[in-house]
Amino acid sequence: MRINTNVSSLTAQEASTNNDKTLSTSLERLSTGLKINKASDDAAGLSIADKIRTQASGLGQAVSNGNSASAMLQIADKAMAEQSNLIDTIKTKLIQAATATTSSAGIEALEQDITKLLVQIDNIAKDTNYNGVQLISKDDAAGTAGEKMFQMGDKATAIITLTDSVEANVKGMDISSAGSADTHSKAQIALDKLDKALTTLNKMRSSVGSTQNQVESSIRSLQTAVTNLKAAESVIRDVDYAQETANFNKQNIVSQAGTYAISQANKVQQNVTKLLQ
Repeated sequence: MRINTNVSSLTAQEASTNNDKTLSTSLERLSTGLKINKASDDAAGLSIADKIRTQASGLGQAVSNGNSASAMLQIADKAMAEQSNLIDTIKTKLIQAATATTSSAGIEALEQDITKLLVQIDNIAKDTNYNGVQLISKDDAAGTAGEKMFQMGDKATAIITLTDSVEANVKGMDISSAGSADTHSKAQIALDKLDKALTTLNKMRSSVGSTQNQVESSIRSLQTAVTNLKAAESVIRDVDYAQETANFNKQNIVSQAGTYAISQANKVQQNVTKLLQ
Protein backbone atom coordinates (compact mmCIF):
# COMPACT_ATOMS: atom_id res chain seq x y z
CA MET A 1 0.00 0.00 0.00
CA ARG A 2 1.46 3.37 -1.09
CA ILE A 3 0.86 6.62 0.74
CA ASN A 4 3.20 9.05 -1.09
CA THR A 5 0.82 9.44 -4.04
CA ASN A 6 -2.89 9.04 -3.61
CA VAL A 7 -3.71 7.87 -7.12
CA SER A 8 -7.36 7.19 -6.33
CA SER A 9 -7.85 10.71 -5.03
CA LEU A 10 -6.09 12.25 -8.02
CA THR A 11 -8.27 10.26 -10.42
CA ALA A 12 -11.40 11.31 -8.58
CA GLN A 13 -10.27 14.94 -8.59
CA GLU A 14 -9.62 14.88 -12.33
CA ALA A 15 -13.05 13.42 -13.00
CA SER A 16 -14.61 16.01 -10.67
CA THR A 17 -12.81 18.88 -12.44
CA ASN A 18 -14.01 17.72 -15.86
CA ASN A 19 -17.53 17.29 -14.56
CA ASP A 20 -17.48 20.80 -13.04
CA LYS A 21 -16.61 22.23 -16.47
CA THR A 22 -19.49 20.33 -18.04
CA LEU A 23 -21.80 21.51 -15.26
CA SER A 24 -20.65 25.11 -15.77
CA THR A 25 -21.35 24.85 -19.52
CA SER A 26 -24.81 23.48 -18.80
CA LEU A 27 -25.54 26.34 -16.39
CA GLU A 28 -24.36 28.87 -18.98
CA ARG A 29 -26.70 27.42 -21.57
CA LEU A 30 -29.63 27.45 -19.17
CA SER A 31 -28.96 31.05 -18.14
CA THR A 32 -28.46 32.44 -21.69
CA GLY A 33 -30.94 30.25 -23.53
CA LEU A 34 -28.26 29.52 -26.11
CA LYS A 35 -26.72 26.18 -26.96
CA ILE A 36 -23.75 27.95 -28.58
CA ASN A 37 -22.25 30.72 -26.43
CA LYS A 38 -18.72 30.64 -27.81
CA ALA A 39 -16.96 29.21 -30.82
CA SER A 40 -15.56 26.27 -28.86
CA ASP A 41 -19.10 25.05 -28.12
CA ASP A 42 -19.70 24.30 -31.82
CA ALA A 43 -17.42 26.07 -34.29
CA ALA A 44 -19.20 24.82 -37.41
CA GLY A 45 -22.65 25.45 -35.94
CA LEU A 46 -21.66 28.98 -34.90
CA SER A 47 -20.45 29.77 -38.42
CA ILE A 48 -23.66 28.52 -40.00
CA ALA A 49 -25.88 30.24 -37.43
CA ASP A 50 -24.08 33.57 -37.91
CA LYS A 51 -24.52 33.38 -41.67
CA ILE A 52 -28.21 32.62 -41.24
CA ARG A 53 -28.60 35.49 -38.77
CA THR A 54 -26.90 37.91 -41.16
CA GLN A 55 -29.13 36.77 -44.01
CA ALA A 56 -32.25 37.10 -41.86
CA SER A 57 -31.22 40.61 -40.76
CA GLY A 58 -30.63 41.63 -44.37
CA LEU A 59 -33.99 40.30 -45.50
CA GLY A 60 -35.64 42.00 -42.52
CA GLN A 61 -34.24 45.32 -43.73
CA ALA A 62 -35.47 44.48 -47.24
CA VAL A 63 -38.97 44.07 -45.78
CA SER A 64 -38.64 47.54 -44.24
CA ASN A 65 -37.46 48.86 -47.61
CA GLY A 66 -40.49 47.30 -49.23
CA ASN A 67 -42.90 48.84 -46.73
CA SER A 68 -41.35 52.24 -47.36
CA ALA A 69 -41.51 51.71 -51.12
CA SER A 70 -45.16 50.69 -50.91
CA ALA A 71 -45.95 53.80 -48.89
CA MET A 72 -44.08 55.97 -51.41
CA LEU A 73 -45.92 54.48 -54.37
CA GLN A 74 -49.24 54.79 -52.58
CA ILE A 75 -48.63 58.50 -52.02
CA ALA A 76 -47.84 58.95 -55.72
CA ASP A 77 -50.95 57.05 -56.76
CA LYS A 78 -53.27 59.01 -54.45
CA ALA A 79 -51.82 62.30 -55.71
CA MET A 80 -52.38 61.32 -59.34
CA ALA A 81 -55.91 60.14 -58.50
CA GLU A 82 -56.70 63.66 -57.27
CA GLN A 83 -55.13 65.12 -60.42
CA SER A 84 -57.37 62.83 -62.47
CA ASN A 85 -60.39 64.25 -60.66
CA LEU A 86 -59.22 67.77 -61.47
CA ILE A 87 -58.76 66.90 -65.13
CA ASP A 88 -62.31 65.52 -65.17
CA THR A 89 -63.54 68.82 -63.75
CA ILE A 90 -61.55 70.82 -66.31
CA LYS A 91 -62.94 68.68 -69.12
CA THR A 92 -66.48 69.34 -67.92
CA LYS A 93 -65.81 73.09 -67.94
CA LEU A 94 -64.23 72.92 -71.41
CA ILE A 95 -67.27 71.09 -72.76
CA GLN A 96 -69.41 73.87 -71.33
CA ALA A 97 -67.14 76.51 -72.85
CA ALA A 98 -67.09 74.81 -76.25
CA THR A 99 -70.83 75.06 -76.87
CA ALA A 100 -72.44 78.04 -78.62
CA THR A 101 -74.95 78.54 -75.82
CA THR A 102 -72.19 79.76 -73.48
CA SER A 103 -71.65 83.52 -73.66
CA SER A 104 -68.28 85.25 -73.85
CA ALA A 105 -68.63 86.28 -70.21
CA GLY A 106 -69.39 82.67 -69.33
CA ILE A 107 -66.34 81.46 -71.22
CA GLU A 108 -64.19 84.01 -69.40
CA ALA A 109 -65.46 82.80 -66.01
CA LEU A 110 -64.84 79.18 -66.98
CA GLU A 111 -61.34 80.11 -68.19
CA GLN A 112 -60.56 81.59 -64.78
CA ASP A 113 -61.78 78.42 -63.04
CA ILE A 114 -59.75 76.23 -65.38
CA THR A 115 -56.61 78.31 -64.77
CA LYS A 116 -56.97 77.82 -61.02
CA LEU A 117 -57.49 74.09 -61.47
CA LEU A 118 -54.34 73.86 -63.59
CA VAL A 119 -52.39 75.67 -60.86
CA GLN A 120 -53.72 73.12 -58.37
CA ILE A 121 -52.55 70.26 -60.60
CA ASP A 122 -49.07 71.78 -60.59
CA ASN A 123 -49.19 72.32 -56.83
CA ILE A 124 -50.05 68.66 -56.24
CA ALA A 125 -47.21 67.59 -58.53
CA LYS A 126 -44.76 69.88 -56.76
CA ASP A 127 -45.82 68.99 -53.21
CA THR A 128 -46.00 65.21 -53.65
CA ASN A 129 -42.79 63.81 -52.20
CA TYR A 130 -41.54 61.11 -49.87
CA ASN A 131 -38.75 62.04 -47.50
CA GLY A 132 -37.81 64.90 -49.81
CA VAL A 133 -37.85 62.76 -52.97
CA GLN A 134 -40.10 64.18 -55.70
CA LEU A 135 -42.54 61.53 -56.92
CA ILE A 136 -44.61 62.89 -59.79
CA SER A 137 -42.92 66.07 -60.97
CA LYS A 138 -39.65 67.41 -62.20
CA ASP A 139 -37.01 67.96 -59.57
CA ASP A 140 -34.46 70.65 -60.43
CA ALA A 141 -31.71 68.51 -58.93
CA ALA A 142 -32.74 65.10 -60.25
CA GLY A 143 -34.74 65.94 -63.39
CA THR A 144 -37.96 64.09 -64.20
CA ALA A 145 -39.33 62.00 -61.34
CA GLY A 146 -38.59 58.81 -63.23
CA GLU A 147 -36.81 55.54 -62.56
CA LYS A 148 -36.69 54.48 -58.93
CA MET A 149 -34.95 51.35 -57.69
CA PHE A 150 -36.03 49.55 -54.53
CA GLN A 151 -33.61 47.13 -52.86
CA MET A 152 -35.76 44.10 -52.03
CA GLY A 153 -33.26 41.46 -50.94
CA ASP A 154 -29.78 40.80 -49.58
CA LYS A 155 -28.23 40.48 -53.05
CA ALA A 156 -27.26 43.37 -55.29
CA THR A 157 -29.52 42.03 -58.04
CA ALA A 158 -32.63 41.87 -55.83
CA ILE A 159 -34.09 45.12 -57.13
CA ILE A 160 -37.59 46.19 -58.17
CA THR A 161 -37.61 49.18 -60.49
CA LEU A 162 -40.21 51.78 -61.36
CA THR A 163 -39.00 52.29 -64.91
CA ASP A 164 -41.41 54.80 -66.43
CA SER A 165 -40.77 58.51 -66.11
CA VAL A 166 -43.44 60.40 -64.21
CA GLU A 167 -44.06 64.09 -64.73
CA ALA A 168 -47.68 64.61 -63.79
CA ASN A 169 -47.81 68.37 -64.04
CA VAL A 170 -49.33 70.77 -66.57
CA LYS A 171 -46.19 70.89 -68.67
CA GLY A 172 -45.58 67.15 -68.54
CA MET A 173 -49.15 66.39 -69.61
CA ASP A 174 -49.18 69.24 -72.18
CA ILE A 175 -52.45 70.82 -71.03
CA SER A 176 -51.34 74.42 -70.48
CA SER A 177 -53.47 75.49 -73.48
CA ALA A 178 -56.60 74.62 -71.51
CA GLY A 179 -55.99 77.73 -69.42
CA SER A 180 -56.26 79.98 -72.44
CA ALA A 181 -59.45 78.54 -73.93
CA ASP A 182 -61.18 81.89 -74.29
CA THR A 183 -63.23 80.97 -77.36
CA HIS A 184 -65.48 78.09 -78.37
CA SER A 185 -62.93 76.75 -80.85
CA LYS A 186 -60.01 76.94 -78.42
CA ALA A 187 -62.07 75.06 -75.87
CA GLN A 188 -62.73 72.34 -78.43
CA ILE A 189 -59.02 72.05 -79.24
CA ALA A 190 -58.18 71.90 -75.53
CA LEU A 191 -60.58 68.97 -75.11
CA ASP A 192 -58.38 66.80 -77.33
CA LYS A 193 -55.31 67.78 -75.30
CA LEU A 194 -57.13 66.88 -72.11
CA ASP A 195 -58.10 63.42 -73.36
CA LYS A 196 -54.47 62.71 -74.23
CA ALA A 197 -53.37 64.03 -70.83
CA LEU A 198 -55.78 61.71 -69.06
CA THR A 199 -54.41 58.76 -71.05
CA THR A 200 -50.88 59.78 -70.11
CA LEU A 201 -51.81 60.13 -66.44
CA ASN A 202 -53.54 56.74 -66.37
CA LYS A 203 -50.44 55.16 -67.89
CA MET A 204 -48.33 56.69 -65.11
CA ARG A 205 -50.76 55.43 -62.47
CA SER A 206 -50.78 51.97 -64.04
CA SER A 207 -46.98 51.80 -63.89
CA VAL A 208 -46.97 52.92 -60.26
CA GLY A 209 -49.73 50.47 -59.35
CA SER A 210 -48.08 47.45 -60.97
CA THR A 211 -44.79 48.30 -59.27
CA GLN A 212 -46.59 48.55 -55.92
CA ASN A 213 -48.15 45.11 -56.48
CA GLN A 214 -44.71 43.71 -57.25
CA VAL A 215 -43.26 45.27 -54.10
CA GLU A 216 -46.06 43.96 -51.87
CA SER A 217 -45.70 40.46 -53.31
CA SER A 218 -41.98 40.61 -52.58
CA ILE A 219 -42.68 41.74 -49.00
CA ARG A 220 -44.88 38.69 -48.37
CA SER A 221 -42.23 36.37 -49.79
CA LEU A 222 -39.47 38.01 -47.75
CA GLN A 223 -41.45 37.79 -44.52
CA THR A 224 -41.85 34.04 -45.04
CA ALA A 225 -38.13 33.70 -45.73
CA VAL A 226 -37.20 35.67 -42.59
CA THR A 227 -39.45 33.45 -40.46
CA ASN A 228 -37.92 30.28 -41.89
CA LEU A 229 -34.36 31.58 -41.47
CA LYS A 230 -34.97 32.50 -37.83
CA ALA A 231 -36.44 29.05 -37.23
CA ALA A 232 -33.35 27.46 -38.81
CA GLU A 233 -31.03 29.58 -36.66
CA SER A 234 -33.00 28.66 -33.56
CA VAL A 235 -32.51 24.95 -34.22
CA ILE A 236 -28.74 25.47 -34.34
CA ARG A 237 -28.19 28.16 -31.70
CA ASP A 238 -30.99 27.94 -29.11
CA VAL A 239 -30.87 25.51 -26.21
CA ASP A 240 -33.46 22.76 -25.75
CA TYR A 241 -34.44 23.47 -22.15
CA ALA A 242 -35.98 20.04 -21.54
CA GLN A 243 -32.85 18.29 -22.76
CA GLU A 244 -30.42 20.67 -21.08
CA THR A 245 -32.26 20.56 -17.74
CA ALA A 246 -32.04 16.77 -17.78
CA ASN A 247 -28.33 17.02 -18.60
CA PHE A 248 -27.78 19.55 -15.80
CA ASN A 249 -29.48 17.32 -13.23
CA LYS A 250 -27.37 14.39 -14.39
CA GLN A 251 -24.12 16.35 -14.15
CA ASN A 252 -25.14 17.74 -10.76
CA ILE A 253 -25.62 14.22 -9.40
CA VAL A 254 -22.32 13.12 -10.91
CA SER A 255 -20.63 16.14 -9.31
CA GLN A 256 -21.96 15.23 -5.87
CA ALA A 257 -20.86 11.64 -6.39
CA GLY A 258 -17.40 12.85 -7.41
CA THR A 259 -17.07 14.91 -4.24
CA TYR A 260 -18.03 11.87 -2.21
CA ALA A 261 -15.49 9.73 -4.11
CA ILE A 262 -12.70 12.19 -3.35
CA SER A 263 -13.51 12.12 0.36
CA GLN A 264 -13.54 8.33 0.34
CA ALA A 265 -10.23 8.16 -1.52
CA ASN A 266 -8.67 10.39 1.10
CA LYS A 267 -10.05 8.22 3.93
CA VAL A 268 -8.49 5.08 2.43
CA GLN A 269 -5.04 6.53 3.10
CA GLN A 270 -5.87 6.83 6.76
CA ASN A 271 -5.98 3.00 6.99
CA VAL A 272 -2.19 2.97 6.65
CA THR A 273 -1.85 4.32 10.18
CA LYS A 274 -3.36 1.11 11.51
CA LEU A 275 -0.35 -0.78 10.16
CA LEU A 276 1.88 1.40 12.31
CA GLN A 277 0.11 0.58 15.56
